[in-house]
Amino acid sequence: MRRRLFSYLFVSLLIVSFAGYLVQTGERGFGQQTQPARTLDVTRLSKTDTERLGWKAQGLDAVFADVATLSTDTLMIVTDGKVVGAFGDLSKPYNVHSIRKSVLSALVGRHWGSVANEIRLETTLQELGLDDAPIPLTTMQKKTTVRDLLMSRSGINHPAAASGSLQEEIDRRLGNKENEPGTIWAYNNWDYNALTTVFENETGIGIAEAFETGIARPISMDDFDAGSVSYISNTRLSVHKAAMFKMSARDLARFGQLYLDGGRFDGQQILPGAWIDKISSDFTVTGMEGLRWGHGYLWWIPGPNTGLPEGSFWAWGLGNQALIVIPEWDTVIVHQSDTTEFWSRFLPMIRDDGMTGEAAVEKLILSCREAVTRETEFCIDHRLITRREFDRLLSLIAAARVQPS
Repeated sequence: MRRRLFSYLFVSLLIVSFAGYLVQTGERGFGQQTQPARTLDVTRLSKTDTERLGWKAQGLDAVFADVATLSTDTLMIVTDGKVVGAFGDLSKPYNVHSIRKSVLSALVGRHWGSVANEIRLETTLQELGLDDAPIPLTTMQKKTTVRDLLMSRSGINHPAAASGSLQEEIDRRLGNKENEPGTIWAYNNWDYNALTTVFENETGIGIAEAFETGIARPISMDDFDAGSVSYISNTRLSVHKAAMFKMSARDLARFGQLYLDGGRFDGQQILPGAWIDKISSDFTVTGMEGLRWGHGYLWWIPGPNTGLPEGSFWAWGLGNQALIVIPEWDTVIVHQSDTTEFWSRFLPMIRDDGMTGEAAVEKLILSCREAVTRETEFCIDHRLITRREFDRLLSLIAAARVQPS
């Protein structure tokens, strides 16, 4: 049992370590060569209905032709509540990785807006009695508010469960010193794990139960239950845990539709509309370009040159799991890729061969550029989708949208 637990923790740490590497580096341009195309069973609306909903049928042809060269497992484009185009098993839950943070944001917002108002954004960690171990928080660090955690601006550079090689970027932004809370942005898993503890302590409800009873059931999710949530814990680093989610494409689409509909479902206010409005009006410019230009309330804000209209926001996870909410287009886009097979190859390279995470991923990505391996099952169906490839896909989706005259 102890060996299995260690193995689970080790894999989990590597997953987030690698995720941080991809966010910060952009994979050094490894996504330049097009892979062999798969045959996809795509569901599409008629040309007339597609164009009525504001899409160019020929542009969507290009989108799905591009997806056929990736290892994407599901793609959904939903406009006005109608599935404009989709493929894959939309009922199969996948690990959504860092999309968990946007889900956590929804839970905080729901209880922020409740009658009991269990979550108060200006409350400090000192007032909440929240600390850490084995390294305790300083007096200044305890001045951090719940809002600072939501905005990734605690300034606290502490070891965290499921952080991995994010640490290099955190050190660059925060240094190894005390920082005035609320003054420096950093994509920092300590903030999100501490926020998980805050939520569970203040509401008295576990993350799994809170999401199942407060959001999943009320919006009629089909495939989610409490067993879809697990925790990553590493008490040698921190007492705060990371809550991980598995979700299907159709359930992610319903979650995104809830945001499009101002937090309402079937006449019931599930999330406060004011909470949703905060995402695109109160965020930090990250210093990164493109789709990760801004970040606030645990959602990413795409930059002005991405082709996505102002007011859009999106959730991202390792393997380019994505939930994109585009209010101006009345559209939700879901993209998922199963990372299981990738990790079955990646882990032994770290554990048995002594490679670094960066070296292992470079080897795996570059191996699928070789003529003798490009058409293997792994390289066609299971390889990792690079950031460059995903950015290209989003550009094609933006180009498929009919622009207002």
